[in-house]
Amino acid sequence: MIRNYFKIAFRNLLKHRFISAINLFGLTVGLACCLLILTYILNETSFDKFNAKADRIYRVTRSWFGPTGDVSLNLGAVAPPFGPLLKNDFPDIEKVTVLLPNGTSTFKYGEKVFNENNGVFADQNLFDFFNVKVLRGNPAKALSDPFSVMLTPELAKKYFGNEDPINKVIRLDRQFQFKVTGIFENLPSNSHWHADHLLSFSTLKDTAVYGERNLQTNFGNNSFYTYLLLPKNYNTKSMEAQFPAFIDKVMPMDNNGKQKTSAGTALALQKLTDIHLTSHLDSEIEQNGDIKRVYIFSAIALFILLIACINYMNLSTARSALRAREIGVRKVVGAQKFELIAQFLFESVLLTWVALLLAVLLAQLAMPALDALSGQNLSLGLLLKWQVLVPLTLVPFIVGIVSGLYPALFMSSFKPILVLKGLFKVGAGNISFRKVLVVTQFSISIILIISTAIVFKQLKYMQKKNLGYDKDYVVTMGYNSSLNDSYQSFRNDLLQNPSIKEAARSSRIPSGRLLDSRGAAAPSGDSVMPVTTPIKYLAVDEDFIPAYQIKMAAGRNFSRAHANDTASFILNEAAVAALGIKNHNDIIGRPFKYGNTKGEVIGIMKDIHFESLHQKIVPLIMLHPPQPNYSRLSIKLSGQNLPATVSQIEKTWKKYLPEVPFQYTFLDESFGRLYESELKQGTIFTTFAVIAIFIACLGLFGLSAFAITQRVKEIGIRKVLGASIGSIVTLLSKDFLKLVLIAAVIAFPVAWYAMHNWLQDFAYRINIPWWVFIVAGILAATIAFITISSQAIKAAVSNPVKSLRSE
Repeated sequence: MIRNYFKIAFRNLLKHRFISAINLFGLTVGLACCLLILTYILNETSFDKFNAKADRIYRVTRSWFGPTGDVSLNLGAVAPPFGPLLKNDFPDIEKVTVLLPNGTSTFKYGEKVFNENNGVFADQNLFDFFNVKVLRGNPAKALSDPFSVMLTPELAKKYFGNEDPINKVIRLDRQFQFKVTGIFENLPSNSHWHADHLLSFSTLKDTAVYGERNLQTNFGNNSFYTYLLLPKNYNTKSMEAQFPAFIDKVMPMDNNGKQKTSAGTALALQKLTDIHLTSHLDSEIEQNGDIKRVYIFSAIALFILLIACINYMNLSTARSALRAREIGVRKVVGAQKFELIAQFLFESVLLTWVALLLAVLLAQLAMPALDALSGQNLSLGLLLKWQVLVPLTLVPFIVGIVSGLYPALFMSSFKPILVLKGLFKVGAGNISFRKVLVVTQFSISIILIISTAIVFKQLKYMQKKNLGYDKDYVVTMGYNSSLNDSYQSFRNDLLQNPSIKEAARSSRIPSGRLLDSRGAAAPSGDSVMPVTTPIKYLAVDEDFIPAYQIKMAAGRNFSRAHANDTASFILNEAAVAALGIKNHNDIIGRPFKYGNTKGEVIGIMKDIHFESLHQKIVPLIMLHPPQPNYSRLSIKLSGQNLPATVSQIEKTWKKYLPEVPFQYTFLDESFGRLYESELKQGTIFTTFAVIAIFIACLGLFGLSAFAITQRVKEIGIRKVLGASIGSIVTLLSKDFLKLVLIAAVIAFPVAWYAMHNWLQDFAYRINIPWWVFIVAGILAATIAFITISSQAIKAAVSNPVKSLRSE
């Protein structure tokens, strides 16, 4: 029987080549897209699961509350004292480890000098948490001693070539000597953090910036990513419930002892495997993914597969009249209904199996393109797991049965006496069901068109929005503290070039890492205003505001003419609002306290988008400290003769810092990278949306071609009676275009709801324009009309004599 099923299936596939080809092509493309999207989803959901103890590792996070109780700041890193104190107060915690990103350091070995910016200070017990493969050295001791460093093989090769790197000494930042104690393998791409060198955390106790006491008492520097190892199946909620009392115990009370610290800040635990997809905090060690993207791409995969299945159902039921006599004869000679259903389902499953095999080949060919679009190292090898392969082998049966069941039930119900007498006609119910399927296809297509338009409109809005500062022609680079004593000479040399307008130093730059916070701020005096909203700070020199052309709302900028400006503050408008002050002049010249620093407010600047547009503009204080700890240098250019100007900057740099590599970037490029992930995801979304629309049009092409072939005699009679080509094309097209109109009415509210929710992820976003829906509807109708008219015109211009010859 199976052999007979194969024979009949192949005979019918070859007999109806056109419809079979459309079905096979649609299913192949649909399944290939599903395989590609499944690979992406499997990669996104696999982050950090390679760690043997992943289910027991939790990251400590910290949040702050505003006066109304709303969360105003949410960090993935905490202050350094929390790790040891948590271990001391909670005996259930088995181990604690801490990571501190190092930023940019200058490495020197012999004559080789490079800037390295992918380092992390790590505890010696790092390897008890994360599955980092150590190739050389003892993982239990490699990071135990101060001034120890471990390198990846690539970094070791860069500095030592073929020499044995173990126990070699690398000089960091022209002042520290680090001994190489081990070589470790790069972390997998599906890790939420990466590093090419690990510095021993114990080193920080011997540095001026941190020091042992600072690590034990500084609750304001929240830059330390702290992880806990808990017992298996531990109830973290019970521990979190004790955190408020713990905070009140270990931290001083706010507002001169009038308020418990836990009223303004809180700790929480975050599961390691949840970080990549569900953590969107104000500070992450690396850029994360988004679970919403996984849901969106899962939906697209299902949409594409659904459209391909609808094509099969539509075309199979449409061509049912062509197989009516075959079914009638088979019933007369004794074929049972269940045998006919089995035959038709077998054909559907067989076609799907062929499509799946072709889809695997097509997906493999398309994988490099998806890698380039996503920026990830994806591979179909992710599918080669029994947990994936077993369900995947069921796909042809599921898809085949879903797409073939209705046509099988419909065709097996034909009455042989009507069929063999030539009285069989496709029922109105069947035609109505096909119309429902077409409406479903184009509803999905219109939703995808609208979504694509809004995604790119939001991305364009973020790139073009006025940020409150001028980001064009600003060269940025790391600032080296060795320049402190000679900085003014360095700056003066730069400004001798007329193409260089300004040079400024700061602790951060716009579009860079999120700003740090020292806690709350308040005007001081007889009565200290209680403020629980944390205010971020930025250390700058006198030239920062002019370099970025930031506008002042009141007061003045820092000035070299005022010696006391090193004890002064400039606030942004958001900070003034957070303090509850309505009139800017009420705070100018007023004594002010921020953390442990006391001074005077000298100016209010206009709000600027210092961070990504994903974040709201935060309260910000600018400081001009007497002992600067700058990390970034910004040089504003005129925009004329850029190559020569950059070359002049490099010469000046090497004059003052001959041993420090010159590396720079333009600020607008850094700003663009803030939304690089969204742009890539938008491109992938658009690509798959276009494919979905193409498959829908493919089905409509086949359906319209088949429908028109059933009306060739009618078309011939109309032409003989004088009908024009235009009127015939309109006649043949209008029924399908009505379905597209109905699809648009259904799609509009669904698309609005979906995109309204998506836009909530952006603090600054567009309003959904009404015209996008009209354009999407017109575009869908145009695409449908072009698809249909290609067949309609062919039928309209054909010779009526040929179609009427048999009459």
